[in-house]
Amino acid sequence: MQIPRDDLIRAYRTMRLIRTFETRVHAEAQGGRVPGSTHLYAGQEAVAVGVCMALGDGDWIASTHRGHGHSIAKGCEVGPMMAEILGRATGTCHGKGGSMHIADLTKGMLGANGIVGGGPPIVCGAALAAKTLGTGAVAVCFSGDGAVNQGTTAESLNLAMVLALPVVFVVEDNGWGEATSSAYATAGDIVARARGYGMRAEKVDGLSLSDVREAAKAAVDHARAGLGPSLLHVTTERFHGHFNGDPDTYRSEAAKADQRANRDCLKRLRVLMAEGGLADPSALDAIDAEVEAEMEAAVLAARAAPMPDAAALTDDVYLTYEDAPWP
Repeated sequence: MQIPRDDLIRAYRTMRLIRTFETRVHAEAQGGRVPGSTHLYAGQEAVAVGVCMALGDGDWIASTHRGHGHSIAKGCEVGPMMAEILGRATGTCHGKGGSMHIADLTKGMLGANGIVGGGPPIVCGAALAAKTLGTGAVAVCFSGDGAVNQGTTAESLNLAMVLALPVVFVVEDNGWGEATSSAYATAGDIVARARGYGMRAEKVDGLSLSDVREAAKAAVDHARAGLGPSLLHVTTERFHGHFNGDPDTYRSEAAKADQRANRDCLKRLRVLMAEGGLADPSALDAIDAEVEAEMEAAVLAARAAPMPDAAALTDDVYLTYEDAPWP
């Protein structure tokens, strides 16, 4: 699929923004400034950006514990996101959610989720609402390879087909569920599983932005036309361990070095743009510098922001202890 030059440059900037954001989150975590765990998305940027290129402002996404990239690709601002990860009151969720629970409903981001397989039922709900209200919106669920082995995912695939919901299930298979390889833990074929429900499904190269965008656009168009759900099994790779404290010893240093040198979706996109005459390397360098400056400002602002006030502890919850109908 041919991607217009301006769209390609925007995609490159967003991918670079995600990569730089994750690099700085890693540094903040290593410096002891991040409460709780972080799960970095570096290496998988082409998936989030390629899928979200096919979506509009009125569409919805749900994410995983590895959700920073999805949030940025859907339009969430990096300043409030960084503040959220540092637990500050200026964060997207006022410092109460942290890395695994970033959400911004104004951007169509229904939330990251610390529960593996927690996203599929959520997007089914969003899609059912869109279908009932006739909004034309599509709901996309990003989940990892580990989530396909959860009952919530199986139930959601069935429900989406039964109700012909406008849903796209995006399974990001980065090869590892924590420290266990997906090849060992996942029986059979993920695409075949989805087709077993009668669902439209295909396997996609997640290192290729154009391949992801093409597959996502076809799936989103299919859903928006009222033809029901699709599943995309997207193969990709993560650069870091499962979480910020993971020593990542289950992969050899040579394998990781080879991965970063030869299977980096951001490097591949940059080479393709330069060789195709779509962007001068100096222009891409300027984007990189602009992103670095934006991220530096976001980090400094987040560090300087206030911590949440203890008095706000019971705000933004469905039920406070004071209102609970205790017997």
